[in-house]
Amino acid sequence: MSDNFDRAKILVEALPYIQKFYGKVVVVKYGGNAMISPELFDAVIEDIILLRLVGIPVVLVHGGGPEINEMLAKLGKEPEFVNGLRRTDRETMDVVQSVLCGKVNKDLVATIQRKGVSAVGLCGLDAGLFKATRLSEDLGYVGEITDVDPGIVLRAIEAGRIPVIATVALAIDDDTAYNVNADTAASKLAVALGAEKLILLTNTRGVLRERGNDDTLIHQIRTAEIPVLKGQKIIDGGMIPKVECCAAAISGGVLRTHILDGRIPHAILIEMLTNEGAGTMIY
Repeated sequence: MSDNFDRAKILVEALPYIQKFYGKVVVVKYGGNAMISPELFDAVIEDIILLRLVGIPVVLVHGGGPEINEMLAKLGKEPEFVNGLRRTDRETMDVVQSVLCGKVNKDLVATIQRKGVSAVGLCGLDAGLFKATRLSEDLGYVGEITDVDPGIVLRAIEAGRIPVIATVALAIDDDTAYNVNADTAASKLAVALGAEKLILLTNTRGVLRERGNDDTLIHQIRTAEIPVLKGQKIIDGGMIPKVECCAAAISGGVLRTHILDGRIPHAILIEMLTNEGAGTMIY
């Protein structure tokens, strides 16, 4: 009896959040460890499906770094990174496009479909969703997104489907495709869609006052506080670009952004549908 009562309490607690976010688009960027572990993979997909079924449209933007590295290793090619960005020559770009737009994207779509919800796989090349110019000669075929046309994504949402988007962009300064940063792509897409929320799944609890100490998690950060936290080295290293993506989304009109630990099962539901939350909210 007590178990049923606890379940009922959880549903009642979630109700006002479902009402608040009903019909409002949420963009989730998904990658890293959450894609590798089968249990975490299932938890993320279940969260997204549940949100969609209660009337909250979700757009899933994904990376696939581990899968790209695995394919490069099979080709005898060593991955190279510069300031966290993958140095992408022509052969690597072919791998990125085939792995992200092919295997990873379609595996995600198939998993959602098997669970009884309609999904459609897209990449930045489709209908000119993402357009980009080369970021730098040193990085090769890495692009900086200059334009987002969300029409094809909006049509998928209106049709009741979950759009699953691989982060490859159409080059407008060359006859090629570009590899683009998935966090940045998710941020720019959230702005273009007029999304209510942007959620970045990472491999840490969020922004911590003390590195490695989860008990020092900062639950909420105003954008005005970001320069101060950078100066104090609380926001540093790989967290800087993620926080900057959140800040850019907010400046573009997204109301709330979240950095969540993708290693926590059902982190998305905990953040969106409970009083407690699961990571750092930047607003």
